[in-house]
Amino acid sequence: MSGEASAALSATPMFTAAIAVRWRDLDAFNHVNNSTYLTYLEESRLQWMLSMGDVFDPASTPVLAASELNYRRPIAWPAQVQVQLLCERLGNSSITVAHRIVDAGDPERLYCDGRVVMVWIDPQTGRSVPLPTSVRSAAGRPA
Repeated sequence: MSGEASAALSATPMFTAAIAVRWRDLDAFNHVNNSTYLTYLEESRLQWMLSMGDVFDPASTPVLAASELNYRRPIAWPAQVQVQLLCERLGNSSITVAHRIVDAGDPERLYCDGRVVMVWIDPQTGRSVPLPTSVRSAAGRPA
């Protein structure tokens, strides 16, 4: 992990989402299926974006450009987890969001970490557009 990523992961999260592990999230080995981690991350990013207000509009929408997940330990049912989102890098039209999935009762119990890159595009042209002001503010960096 780069020094920049390490710094992001030790920083205060810009958003934390609470997620209940569902019985249907389990696989044949009786723990949360690895693909479900992506669903938890998607849900947390959606909660984060909805909390900002003006992220979705007809001329600008986010798309996922890349994702990286490091599975640290299995999540057993029943469980409550927290997904912590941190700004790792802020560009003109993209943001790299570091994430940590931790146990809600013991945040030192790390299940997964990694990052995603989100790019804001014009849905009509498919070309990148500047990040919304609310995303810059939420990331702790003024427009």
